[in-house]
Amino acid sequence: MKITGIEMRRIAMPLVAPFRTSFGTETARDVLLVRVVTPDSEGWGECAAMSEPLYSSEYADGAAEALRRFLIPALPARVDAFGTGRALAPFKGHRMAKAALETAVLDAQLRSSGQSFASFLGAAAERVPCGVSVGIMDSIPELLDAVEGYLSEGYVRIKLKIQPGWDLAPVRAVRERFGPDVPLQVDANAAYTLTDAPHLAKLDAFDLLLIEQPLANDDMVQHAALARRITTPVCLDESIESAEHAAAAITLGACSIINVKPARVGGYLEARRIHDLARAHGVAVWCGGMLETGIGRAANVALAALPGFTLPGDTSASRRYFATDITPPFELRDGHLNVPAGPGIGVDPVQDILDEVTTSTEWITR
Repeated sequence: MKITGIEMRRIAMPLVAPFRTSFGTETARDVLLVRVVTPDSEGWGECAAMSEPLYSSEYADGAAEALRRFLIPALPARVDAFGTGRALAPFKGHRMAKAALETAVLDAQLRSSGQSFASFLGAAAERVPCGVSVGIMDSIPELLDAVEGYLSEGYVRIKLKIQPGWDLAPVRAVRERFGPDVPLQVDANAAYTLTDAPHLAKLDAFDLLLIEQPLANDDMVQHAALARRITTPVCLDESIESAEHAAAAITLGACSIINVKPARVGGYLEARRIHDLARAHGVAVWCGGMLETGIGRAANVALAALPGFTLPGDTSASRRYFATDITPPFELRDGHLNVPAGPGIGVDPVQDILDEVTTSTEWITR
């Protein structure tokens, strides 16, 4: 496949409400989009990097610079998605930037052949169950109102963000208010240390699906130690940046569940490798989210339809984060989202909306 040009486009997407985690509060998304153009088609990829390096070392400006200076120039004259991965492999890190470029190439490739993302990845379902991530609130009553609203919309699983000082009380309140049958999990975003193990063990009383990334992202050994001291299943997120990391975590007993975020691991090809590895070892996986627009959400929903994704993901409907999405909105029906069936990611930006939220564009001729 010959690439004639690549566009990098920045858009500003205000959130419908502030989203607070243990590492900060987001009120808007500064999104970097990548569009790959070929003589036969075009493809889209979304870079999930935040505007600041808080979730990981990557950030939107840095991703744009890595793409501009190193990753895009490294692409061969003719390339497919697998060749893109090989061409980008010599460059260390920058997985979110690599994921955006590889996804755009794959989208263009599949659109040209008429194949959907879901079919290419090996999806086994036409719709996927959806959970929702609930940020840290100013008060427990505010939290309970938010959870009640999401349950009334039909979300089948609730995830609560936690941090020291906001953990036992909100979890207890949600359990007492909504009962033991609501699937409930928590996400610490690496906010604790192993010395907090006795405190974290108190979460065992609430029959949680999992506790996500309780400790530092670079310490699987201590996660393994924590997993032996609590009965709540440990799920890793930030610690898993590749299939090799997943294999190490499984071998160490650092987790029994993995949150697969394609952007974090360098793209959907690597995400599928992690899925296959985890499934072979009996480790559950689910698809995490990074507050994506419809472009990133479409690809995530396709991934979440693979057979090993046995837990509801953080895919969510468009309106969970954006009043107006840049694609036709993803809408929740009976707690599920439909998997796009069209060629490539199966959705296209609405040009008028895209132009309205665009803050800059850069065209790179090949």
